[in-house]
Amino acid sequence: MLERFLRALRLSRWIVLCLQFSAVQAVTVLDDVQHKVEIAKPPQRIVSLLPSLTETVCALGQCQRLVGVDRYSNWPESVKTLPRMGGGIDPNIESIVAQRPDLVLLAGSTRGVERLQSLGVVVLQLEPRTHADAQRVLRTVAEALGLPRADADRVWREIDAGVQAAAQSLPAAARQQRVYFEVSPTPYGASESSFIGETLQRMGVRNILPASLGPFPQINPEFVVRAQPDVIMAGDSSRASMLQRPGWPQMRAVREGHLCVFTPEQADVAVRAGPRMAEGARLMAQCLGRVAGGGR
Repeated sequence: MLERFLRALRLSRWIVLCLQFSAVQAVTVLDDVQHKVEIAKPPQRIVSLLPSLTETVCALGQCQRLVGVDRYSNWPESVKTLPRMGGGIDPNIESIVAQRPDLVLLAGSTRGVERLQSLGVVVLQLEPRTHADAQRVLRTVAEALGLPRADADRVWREIDAGVQAAAQSLPAAARQQRVYFEVSPTPYGASESSFIGETLQRMGVRNILPASLGPFPQINPEFVVRAQPDVIMAGDSSRASMLQRPGWPQMRAVREGHLCVFTPEQADVAVRAGPRMAEGARLMAQCLGRVAGGGR
């Protein structure tokens, strides 16, 4: 009888431990569309459909869990060999499901979310647009992956310190310049309320696009002509179209070459609200300093 009792006691303890372990593994996180997403256990097969989220997973040291990414994810180097799953406006649902993911990371604006959910795929919608967003997304992804919050906070401290160092590197002569930052040739710009605008503010320069327009508003090119920025920042894809816009060739910034034109690789860094924001800040600071010093 005693032996049977001890066996039963050991069994009950084992069951309790299993339940406790299961409870620790299961988490519920809040995404950017205010959905509570339950994740039963740390995901091991992740698909990311937003470059900044791909980079966030890797910055947390979990690149090996990625089994698919969107067509624009290109950092770090290891993700370039992963299967491509389309993009935000045209995700390849069949390819995503075929990878048997236990978590899909995507933006709130990504299409096909309901279809993925109907197929039993766990979806987490996150889209960082500000510095605070980037910090929150780091923490949310870490929690979803079963990582301690300290890991996310460590990565954020490194990012924030890098942005601050870039801001402090800007010479006094470069401060108070009025800047227009173009994120795409449509054109869309980065306003004061975007993470790019916040970085520029930390550098002491002024953004011609007010926060009231939203983080990344579509801009009437005439608005920029009227504002007459001292410096224009844009990717190389915007350079040719700028000269076709009415009034732009006559703007002082264009005539005098006060342009920060980023290569495609640099533009990827500059417009992603993720782990490489400090690198983006350095690119902006270097160009602002060069323009203020009379260089090209």
